[in-house]
Amino acid sequence: MPLPSAPVRSLPIVPEGHLRIGGPLAIPEVLLRFGVDPGEVLANVGLDARLFSDPEHPVPFTVLGRLISVCVACTRCRHFGLLVGERGGPSSLGLVGLLIRQAPDVGTALRQAALYLHLHDRGAVIVLSSQDEVARIAYAIYAPGVESSEQIGEGAIAIACNVIRSLCGADWAPTEVLLASRRPADVRPYRRFFRAPVRFDAEQNALVFPATVLDQRLPHANPELQRLLLEEVQRLDRELALDFSTKVRRVVRAGFVVGQCSAARTAALFAMQRRTLSRRLRAEGTTFEALLAEIRYETARQLLTDTAIPMRQIAEAIGYADVSVFTRAFKRWAGTTPSQWRSSFPMRSKGSM
Repeated sequence: MPLPSAPVRSLPIVPEGHLRIGGPLAIPEVLLRFGVDPGEVLANVGLDARLFSDPEHPVPFTVLGRLISVCVACTRCRHFGLLVGERGGPSSLGLVGLLIRQAPDVGTALRQAALYLHLHDRGAVIVLSSQDEVARIAYAIYAPGVESSEQIGEGAIAIACNVIRSLCGADWAPTEVLLASRRPADVRPYRRFFRAPVRFDAEQNALVFPATVLDQRLPHANPELQRLLLEEVQRLDRELALDFSTKVRRVVRAGFVVGQCSAARTAALFAMQRRTLSRRLRAEGTTFEALLAEIRYETARQLLTDTAIPMRQIAEAIGYADVSVFTRAFKRWAGTTPSQWRSSFPMRSKGSM
């Protein structure tokens, strides 16, 4: 493979709370499949169709969520997000997607995707974990107030599945798929695409698979091209220069996925003392406790809205051992109890399947 003198063109910085349109790039295509005019739908949410002409264009998470809500309503398709995501793959991640295709093994590829996702998506995190010979890659949104977060999550996990298939072969399938959304009336589209058992009403969106997959070598990787791409990714990472509080926010959201979220653990991940963590955050006008409460609220809101998970399980998922403590905290955040919040979001129309 010839090595490029310049691996990529200059990319625009993605603002916090935005993502590059590469992931949901197939939205117009899926709308056309249902006989819906994409231009009308995009205009309905104040977007120009030209946004989808370049996968590097950034779009606010809140706008994407609103767009997908309108798409689901127009098509009456409960699995709209899945249909969009299953058309994606490494190219959906732009430069990060190019990088991971040249990794020496699957584990390195997925770790690089998790480490540099913020260059593509600044409203969510990828978390790769491995325990007891079982690996899991999860996608979790931390951007606040995002509509149709369950649709975005399903689409992201479909893209992740295609990414791993691009590395391991088209026949690859996970052991299990976890989706933080209510079980639809018809699960066949999910089973058809993932070719694996799908568990709805999960605490997270994730693919579960044997940890041995992480050690699988990638025979077509080009080490020199990987080096050039990694240098470019690291340059962009330095240029982005995330605020320290933004980095902590991402770590806290990732911590909920693996069930480990504390100030001490967070400080250790940044190789600093707890008091140094506090001082750095105070310098940016916040505290660890404030960021933790923010992420707890957003995670609880998503689980209450998108799933039928019992209150006790939601409380435990965000770090509360007692439902009453969770209820009091949620009432401080939202001005209403978790039960009242959930009742204001009745089971959504599933649409045509």
